[in-house]
Amino acid sequence: MNYQDFIEIRSEKRFGKPCIKGTRISVYEVLNWLANGMTKHEIMSDFEELNEDMINACLAFAADKEHKLKIAS
Repeated sequence: MNYQDFIEIRSEKRFGKPCIKGTRISVYEVLNWLANGMTKHEIMSDFEELNEDMINACLAFAADKEHKLKIAS
């Protein structure tokens, strides 16, 4: 998955936090919802602007960030 199709970082939006394109929903928020037990379906029900690809992009973004941290160590 190319998460860059769904994630953007803009200094004028949410203080430069990575967000889902076309929304003010941050990657952190999506990951936090998943970590607290929400299913993808529940998230999509609560936030109709999101789809499964967008949620998967948040997971891919986090995995890539983690991978880059391990390489830099």
